[in-house]
Amino acid sequence: MNMLKGNSPDPMPVPSLMPVLSRGKHRTPRSGACFMEFASYLAGEAWSDHPACTHPLVASLARMVNDCTSDSSRARLVPLIPSVIGLKGDNPRVRLLIAVRAATAALPVSSSDHQRALAVGILNCERQLEGLDGELPEGLEARIRTAFDAAPETERWAREFISSMGAWSRTKFTDRTAETIIRVSVQGIAEACTPNPDDRLFELLSGVIDDATRVLVSTQPAQMATSVVERPAETRPAGVRVHS
Repeated sequence: MNMLKGNSPDPMPVPSLMPVLSRGKHRTPRSGACFMEFASYLAGEAWSDHPACTHPLVASLARMVNDCTSDSSRARLVPLIPSVIGLKGDNPRVRLLIAVRAATAALPVSSSDHQRALAVGILNCERQLEGLDGELPEGLEARIRTAFDAAPETERWAREFISSMGAWSRTKFTDRTAETIIRVSVQGIAEACTPNPDDRLFELLSGVIDDATRVLVSTQPAQMATSVVERPAETRPAGVRVHS
């Protein structure tokens, strides 16, 4: 901590810098931080890439996006970090919405090795969501259709595969199922032969945060006060910097 002076005559202790986003796990903030370690830091929790303040699957996606984003673009993720603090709950829709958003984002750009698994995942999520609510959330049907229109042969194969598997297709959808879909999706986007994988990863994480927020906190009290990362530059205490 440095003792820095602002407009007040009394010095105010503030951090001289914030952790730098980088790949992997880090022992302390001084050695850097992944997305979720940064979240634990801002939430005042013990330093961890699995903090209690965030839904496990949102956190899992955030760690994968952090690690698969290029070094030159990773700092762009920083403004999203405060949005995952307090984003937790047990609603079963969350795992399905996260998985289907990831799979629909990845399917059009992924290699054929990944596309079949993603297509089966999308159809499984679709069936599970319809079973919970009787219909799909607004806008999801169009997103699924757009993804499948980019890979019609894969959609046909996936529908035939699920139909042939009978009782298997009605097995329980678990966090582990969602985790597999997320991993394949992020890997597929990161390895895709497209000019903008970092943009796609950013949009995926941002969309998942929005989906989870609508389900988990739409009826909860307002979240904690805005963190220093979110404040406009003119209101940030002097000396506090976010490194790129």
